[in-house]
Amino acid sequence: MHSPSFSSTASAAVSINSDLVLAAQPLTPAAFAPFGQVVAVDGQAATLPQRSINSGNARRYDLLADLQLTADGGVPTLALFRAQARQFPVQVVEMERHALGSQTFVPLGTQRFVVVVARPGPAPQAADLHAFITDGRQGVVLAPGTWHHALLAVEGGDFAVVERRAAQVDCDVCGVDPALTVALLQ
Repeated sequence: MHSPSFSSTASAAVSINSDLVLAAQPLTPAAFAPFGQVVAVDGQAATLPQRSINSGNARRYDLLADLQLTADGGVPTLALFRAQARQFPVQVVEMERHALGSQTFVPLGTQRFVVVVARPGPAPQAADLHAFITDGRQGVVLAPGTWHHALLAVEGGDFAVVERRAAQVDCDVCGVDPALTVALLQ
């Protein structure tokens, strides 16, 4: 049985019938901190800079002051990804990273998605991966260099994506060996 060293709040890959399976854990700011930041007010409002705006009709929460998108002449870009729902379990065979800028995913509704990540550094192995599932009201900001899988929507829908754009594409891709399967907890 494969038993990598993960913290109790992170995902753990285990071998079941010779298949490596990674169970997606609930997304929390503390568990996701090594990979980036959770985009949500629920559960962290007291720690966020905030103020009343629009004549008291709204409250502004400042989530992140710098998305780190301007390295080497990059500019911030806002895109819309229209994602189809994936069928879980999903096999993970490759990961990607953006070394020069962050990448933000925010659902434009209440659709959940799974984030598969590994810390910045050399290409990750299967035992280095962690999986988190959002609650449908959370987004994520992936820190520059964080390895991640492509968007894994549990429910299909639209996602706002903020990322760096420049003349040279900033995307490294690596294979995951051995491949593993990401499953949702029942």
